[in-house]
Parts: sequence; C-alpha cells; structure tokens
Amino acid sequence: MKKSLVTLVLLVFMSTLILSACGESKQDGGSSSSGKKVTLSFWTLFSGGDGDNMQAMIDLFNKEHPDIQIKNTKLEWGEYYTKLITAVGNGNGPDIGISHTSRLPDLIDQGVVSGLDDIAASAGVDWNSFNQNLLSATEVDGVHYAVPIDTHPFIMYYNKKLLTEAGLLGSDGKPTIEPGADGFAAFLQTLKEKLPNNITPFALSPNNDDPFRLWWALYAQLGGNDVISDDLSKAQVDEAKAVQAAKYIQDLYLQKYIKENDPDFYKNFQSGTAAIMMTGVWATGTWEGTEGLEFGAMPIPQLFDQPATWGDSHTIILPVPKKEDPAKREAAITFANWIADNGQIWAKAGHIPSKPSVLDKPEYKEMPYRSDYAAVADTVKFNKPSTKNWQIRDMAMFKYLNEIWANKMSAEDAIAQMQTEIQKVLDK
Repeated sequence: MKKSLVTLVLLVFMSTLILSACGESKQDGGSSSSGKKVTLSFWTLFSGGDGDNMQAMIDLFNKEHPDIQIKNTKLEWGEYYTKLITAVGNGNGPDIGISHTSRLPDLIDQGVVSGLDDIAASAGVDWNSFNQNLLSATEVDGVHYAVPIDTHPFIMYYNKKLLTEAGLLGSDGKPTIEPGADGFAAFLQTLKEKLPNNITPFALSPNNDDPFRLWWALYAQLGGNDVISDDLSKAQVDEAKAVQAAKYIQDLYLQKYIKENDPDFYKNFQSGTAAIMMTGVWATGTWEGTEGLEFGAMPIPQLFDQPATWGDSHTIILPVPKKEDPAKREAAITFANWIADNGQIWAKAGHIPSKPSVLDKPEYKEMPYRSDYAAVADTVKFNKPSTKNWQIRDMAMFKYLNEIWANKMSAEDAIAQMQTEIQKVLDK
C-alpha cells in the first residue's frame, strides 16, 4: 500500500514538471511544430522612412509569429551588396536578405541567392497572388529567385496651386494635358507662358538618373526593345526609336521648360517653385511631410504608342546557406510572403505593393496619392537579366545621353556611339 502511494506521488510530481516545462516554453515566445523557436538573421539596406517602416513590419511579424523571430541588421546602401556577396562566399551570410530586382542577375551569377520554388511550394506560397509583371522580372530560366515586395517606378508629381494659376488643373484635381507628345509639350509651353519667370515648368535633373529614366520610359512607350539581345551577348538598341525619345527630351531642355543646370531639382519642386517634376515614388513621403505643398501624383503621361515607365523593385531573397536547414528556409519564405501580404504598411513611403490584393485593403485606400499611381506596376519596363546592366547604364547610356541633354552631341551620333559602347561592355 505504501509502495503504491509512493509510486502515485512520483507520477503526479513528474507530470507537474512536464506541464510546468510546457508552460514555460509558451511564455518564452511559443514553439514551432518541431517544438523549437526559429531565429532568422535579416540584412536590410533601408534607412529613413523605409527603415522605420520595415522595422515596424518586422516587429509586427515577430508578435504574430512567436515561433519565428526576425533579427534585423541595417547596412549602409553603398556597401550592402559587397558585404552580402562577401559574407555568403565566406559561409557567414544572413538567413534572409534584400535585393533590388536589377541586382538579382549579379547575385544569381555569383551563387549568392537560392532558387525558391521547392521551399515556396512546401510553405504554400501562391505565385499567382503577385503582380505578374513584377514577379516575372525576378525569374531567370523559369526559376523564382526572389519574392518581390514592391515596385518603385518613375512617376509625375504636380503642384496644384501653380497648375490652377496656369488654368491647367481640372475639376477632378488632375492636370489638364492633351494626349500625346505634342499635347504634353503644349502643356509645358502654357506653364511657361502663364507662370512667373522664377517658376520652373518641369523640374528635372540635368544629367544621369532621372533624365535617363524618362528616356527609358519614352523609348519603351515607342515600343523600343531592350538594348541587348535575348541571349544577352549583343547590343540591339532600336536606334530610330532611341533617337526619337532622346530628341523629344533634348527639346524640353532647349525650350527652357527644364531649368538649366538645376542644382537641386528636388528642392525646386519642394519649395513650390516648379510646376511639375518626375522622379521615383519614394518622393511621395517627402512631399507629404512638406508643409504647405499642395501636390498630386500620377503616372507619367503616355506620350507615344503604349503606357510604359522605368522602375525597379525591392525583393526578399534567401541567400545560399553554409548548411541547409529546411525549418529555417521555410520560416524565411513565410516571412517574405507575409511582408508582401502586408504591403499597406510598406506603402507608407510611397512604394506600390507587389500583391494586387493589398490595393483593395482599407488601410491602403485611406492613404492619399498611392491609388492614383498604383496601376503603374503593370507598365514598368524591366531590363533583361544581364550581369552587365549596371555597367551598361553607367558606362554607355548615362555617358552618351548626358551629351544629348547638354546639347554637345546630336541624338543620332550619341545613340550610335551608345550602341558601340554597349557592345564593348558586353564583350569584356
């Protein structure tokens, strides 16, 4: 009898210890299906508002997923890719990373990123839930290498006060612009005539990024093909269309619609001394925080045959690990898909979410401006996935297009030279 009682007491005591241990595990943040919490390192390159928004999303994800915890490490944009490539090569890369779509070809070529299809299938990721234009830009040879979370395209902003003064703001609060290339030129001419001399009709940089983005957009609107062949080995600029787009922009400078050698075209628009400007959607948050600036946002006008613009995307990648861990990989792709599903938070900085379903969320619709240009995600024209794209841009396209904007070369000569220079880059 005493022996039975002792045995019973021991069984109760052991059961109590087990239940207590289970309770402590849940209080420690919960457990995964395997009974273990998964902690993932995440390298990002975001600062300012982007950095704050991403951290807020990470905090929310961690709260909702106690069995998966994301640790964010913020790196400087200028050194991010070099550090990522080096770390993965040394076997010390993060579990999750960020890549621009334009940088993916380099990372794939250097063996930095993993294909995602198998792990995405096991985690139940539905590729059909993404904007297919953005998604297809992250595929190489039919393999998905990244989860797009946005696109940040080239769009147009306008000053409502100045357009009203010039009689060019409609009752719907949008610019009154006649269709086509001539219609847009006439719109700028009216701004020049109706507004004071100290007002810039069209704020745009005198060189490099933004005039290049406008040229790329107009070249694509004309139906121009990519500047390299499908096999990524030959320059194939459609010279007639490239010249036409370049001449149109050159004339905007020559007609003084764009301020000559504008030292800070952002400040020009922000201070209320420019009627319109074109740049990336990342400026939306800046303009919203500018007191007294009454502005609107819209896709760049369709001047030629089809809607198109320049753009890039932020994506989430899974760097190649030193040692494969299926639980970590599945947790990482779950996080990436969650970020895309909750793009209404990420859109605060102005980015267009990568999932169309997010555009219907009340939180997204309640934010001003974003819905006015959300459809641009369908018309972004991405480069072909070449490892030479950045060299082509900097060493060939910027170089000769800048000569056109400065009126130092004819469009015909500059585009011909650009074609030759692109081939030199490809041959290296």
